[in-house]
Amino acid sequence: MLIKEYHADVTTTVNSVDSSMRIFVFHPTIPGYPNARFPGVLLFSEIYQVTGPVARFARQIAGQGFIVAAPSSYHDFTGPEALAYDVPGTDQGNEWKMKKTLESYDQDSYKTVDYLLSLPTCTGLIGATGMCLGGHLALRAALDPRISATVCYFATDVHSRTLGPHPDGANTSSTPPSPNSTHTLDLLPRLKGEVSMIFGIKDTHVPDTGRDLIRAKMREAGVCFSWHEFAWAQHAFIRDELSKGRYDPAITKACFEVLLELFGRTLKVDLGQKDGKPQEVEHVC
Repeated sequence: MLIKEYHADVTTTVNSVDSSMRIFVFHPTIPGYPNARFPGVLLFSEIYQVTGPVARFARQIAGQGFIVAAPSSYHDFTGPEALAYDVPGTDQGNEWKMKKTLESYDQDSYKTVDYLLSLPTCTGLIGATGMCLGGHLALRAALDPRISATVCYFATDVHSRTLGPHPDGANTSSTPPSPNSTHTLDLLPRLKGEVSMIFGIKDTHVPDTGRDLIRAKMREAGVCFSWHEFAWAQHAFIRDELSKGRYDPAITKACFEVLLELFGRTLKVDLGQKDGKPQEVEHVC
């Protein structure tokens, strides 16, 4: 499927402060069918904004018949240009990741969904995906009931409840959350769509205990999810550029099939209203 690429600038407002956010759009096209309509997918980037690897990932998804919208997360602090995969770029991305508020992240998600739904070529069915920081943002975006399916690649800072600024500067992973917690891990009971979580067992950013916590919390919250852990995969294993030796094409391909199965089943097929009845599974060989 052919793809056209462009960008759209939208305004977000947090605490009465406006900011212009650029959304990079990757739109499938079918020659001879100008009125073709497609599901939409939010694609959240890692800490470097929309880099070459993120754009190539977007094109792969768009080529399967999805309108992909990739917002620039750091519009609160800078322009839409990508940060470099070097030490200064990494340090800057990590600084802005923690400085940006959860409210601002949520605004980005809501505005991107609004944009997709405004397109006459969008069917109205929306999914979300992302890697690293973007994996976390995709999971958080899934709290929006307008999002039906989500695929999260090695979502960071979920298990530790450390995304966004913390007044005391403390790691909150070992302390009970407050009743009014706005951390993603504590909001999972609000999640209604289906989720696929993808991790590498060798990921030092989300260790065994962190992955176990996320999985337990999802079960506790009654989330409909699938869980995928790959034995030799490290952090950022789908990044095909400057991945510090961690890029694994074979596992990346397997994970893309996971994405296509979920998005194809939930976004391309009109499933109708879920009946909510418990599913009886027959115990047979």
